[in-house]
Amino acid sequence: MKNIPISISHVHAGFPSPAEDYMDPSIDINEYLVKNPPATFFIRVRGHSMVNAGIYDNDILVVDRSVKPKNKSIVVCILNGDFAVKRLSIKGKDIKLISENSNYPNISISSLDDFEVWGVVTYNIHQHV
Repeated sequence: MKNIPISISHVHAGFPSPAEDYMDPSIDINEYLVKNPPATFFIRVRGHSMVNAGIYDNDILVVDRSVKPKNKSIVVCILNGDFAVKRLSIKGKDIKLISENSNYPNISISSLDDFEVWGVVTYNIHQHV
């Protein structure tokens, strides 16, 4: 991937300072987003069940399979042969997949389900239009 120039200063949400016009030579976006290359994947989102978590249709998720999932992690999982992205809820032995959109149901995982957390979402690449 081509290195992309990056400013060495921070961007302000107010008015920019003309004195902060200096650019650092470049940044490799992979170095910034990918902590463990052999375990990291980019996955495109299809659907609207996670919009209240800021994950929209056509976003690209950075998923690290080496990160241990914990309660409230956003995960990519395989449930009965289908991939899904949901918020993981763990309370004792009770596991649920939480949708971040009230139009979609939460899913309780039972012992009859074929369930695996495939990886933890570490970044979301979203294009504002």
